[in-house]
Order: sequence, then structure tokens, then C-alpha cells
Amino acid sequence: MTERDRGSTRERLRGRRRFLAGLGAAGIGGLAGCSGLLGEDGADGGGAGNETSAGEAGFGEFRGSGPLAEDREELQGTRIADLPDLSGELTIYLGGGEGGLYRDLLARFQEIYPEFTVNPRESGTADAANTIISERDATPADVFWSVDAGSLSAVANEGLTASLPSEVVDPVPEEFHPDDAWVGTAGRARAVPYNTNELSADDVPDTVMDFPETEGMASAMGWAPTYGAFQAFVTAMRLIEGEDATRQWLQDMVDAGVSEYNNEFLVSNAVADGELNAGFANHYYALRVQASRPDAPLDLAFTSGDAGALINVAGAAVLGASENTQLANTFLRHLLSAEAQEFFATRTYAYPMVEGIPPVGGLPSIDELNPPSIDLSELSDLQPTLELMREVGVL
Repeated sequence: MTERDRGSTRERLRGRRRFLAGLGAAGIGGLAGCSGLLGEDGADGGGAGNETSAGEAGFGEFRGSGPLAEDREELQGTRIADLPDLSGELTIYLGGGEGGLYRDLLARFQEIYPEFTVNPRESGTADAANTIISERDATPADVFWSVDAGSLSAVANEGLTASLPSEVVDPVPEEFHPDDAWVGTAGRARAVPYNTNELSADDVPDTVMDFPETEGMASAMGWAPTYGAFQAFVTAMRLIEGEDATRQWLQDMVDAGVSEYNNEFLVSNAVADGELNAGFANHYYALRVQASRPDAPLDLAFTSGDAGALINVAGAAVLGASENTQLANTFLRHLLSAEAQEFFATRTYAYPMVEGIPPVGGLPSIDELNPPSIDLSELSDLQPTLELMREVGVL
């Protein structure tokens, strides 16, 4: 990317960087129904409601509560009523499970379709992937639904997933269904939560590689190196910038006094508390902090075209050993229905994967974020990243 391109992107994003501050106490408070986030514990408290047929299912049955879920009338996409019925039984390995939100969505589908039964098995993303790889063709799983693209790709790289048909993958941008081995169901963007009492949007560099040398940033930054999302970010940096440059960046951040936290929700809270000027975290953690602390001096900035702008996804794959391929494919189409995408957008603050369902809260679109051109399947190559981080002393 040229300097002119970077400047143009910065100008385009500048009006979007202060979206949290614009919401204020009235705009984001009271989002108890939206606190279950990607990779975090804590489920949405709402039940699935009364039994509803596919033809009667509306966005109200799926949408989260609170101001961010309001005024979302002009929604498009394939509706559940337009899809074939779900009928039969599926065993689904859940990698992560969205703190119970995946179970909530499955319950909604089973209420809409009384003849549809799900047997979910929940575990961590890596554990679920390793179980499938160990079981291979003997796995009882029909579908692997995971919050992490790397775990999906690890299973696909073993040749254990079925190729998804066009009616499943066509609504989703190509980069989020590599080789049609799995398909993204919800996205999350790398972001820089920053304290608005200490920094402005213009103080945040446009490229993550500049952070160690930026005044007011490196000496008061936080990260969560044991967290999977951070390791995926470093993996993307290694693939884009090269191993030597990534090693130097990690070392420069350590030398500059970056602070370590156990997870990125804690990083975002520390920024809001004034312990940090800024940090590295997925975008939705700042929204979660603001949900409980609407007056917190917290906002988001985004880098452009580099690892700091990575868009990772939750996604699902149909396993090649499944004897219920048609039903499994129809289930994936339901995950990409307008109703399910609205569920992800308003209950997890995730980026929808289909056109016609916007992200919440004035978040910039994926195109506006200018993510790097990277094959998400390569994020499964995690071992060199871990070795590099250990070499520097980050792990």
C-alpha cells in the first residue's frame, strides 16, 4: 500500500473512529442481552420464546436487546422461511460455543423445526479440532462449528471436511470460505482500544509496526499474549511481514514496556480505567466494556492493511465422514440466514458475513477497515508463532 493510499484510508476511517463516544450513556447502556461475546463466558439471558414455525420466524425472535438492536428495519438477505426445513438429527462439535449463545441459537432452530434434533458437544476450539483429527472417519460429528478459523483450517488440512456447495458459500465473501472447506459465520476485527482522556484518534498510528516507536503508545500499551486472538494476530504478522520483522516488533514492544494481561477483555477494561493509554484487542471487547460502563473514556481505532487490521471469523464445516451431508449443508445455510446473522450482530457484536445485515453501533464495514489480503487457512500454522513468541520471552 502506498503512502497516498494509507492517507486516503485514514481520512475515510477518521469519522468512524469515534463511534463509541457518540453512543453515550443512552446509546449503549443496558445491553445485558448482548454481553455474551466471542471467546468469552456468559450467555445471553433470553430464552428462545414460544414455538414458532419457519414461516412465522421474525427478527424479533433472534435479535438482541438494547439500543444497539434498535432501528434495524432495513435488513436483507435470505430468510429462514426461504430455506429447506431442518428435519433429522445432527451431532455438532462446538469449538468455543460463544459462552452459551450457540446453544441459544440451536434451541431456536429446534423450536422452529420440531423434527430437528441437535446433539451438541462443547469444548475449546483446539480441543474440538484435535478430537476430530484423532477420530478421523470414526467421528460421530456431522458439523464442526468453531469460533476460530485456525481450528477449522487445521481440520480441513487433514482432509476431514466435505466441500461445501455453492448455495452455502455464495452469500459469503470468498476470503471467508477458503477452498469451500468451511464457511465463515461471524467476523471479528482486530482493533486498538484507546483512552480518550490520554489520546485522540490521530495519535494512533495507521500501521501496527509503528507502535513501538510512537510517543504515548508503546510505554502505556497492553496485550494478552496467551490469548488465541492475539496469537492469530502475530501469526498474520509473521505471514505478512516475515519472521525477522515480527521477532523485532515483539522485542521492541517488550523493550518499550508493554503490559501483559490474561485476556483482551481485561486489556480493554484497563484502557477504560486509565491503567493503559491503549491496547490490542478484538473490536467487540470495547463494546462489552461500554455496555456496563457507558461513561468510560474508551474508543476504538483501526490500523489499515496490516496484521493489526486482521478480520478473523467464526465458521462451520461439514465433516466428510458425516452420513447427513444434505441436512448439515442446510444447517449451515440457516447459520447464514438473515435472522441468524442478525443474532450474531446484535448478541455478540460480530461482523455479519452476508450483505444486507449491517454491523451494530456504527462500526465501519469490513471494506472500510481495509483488512490485509491473507488466506485465513494459513492461521492454522500456529507452531512457528508460538516458538517465535517463546524465543522473545513473550510466552
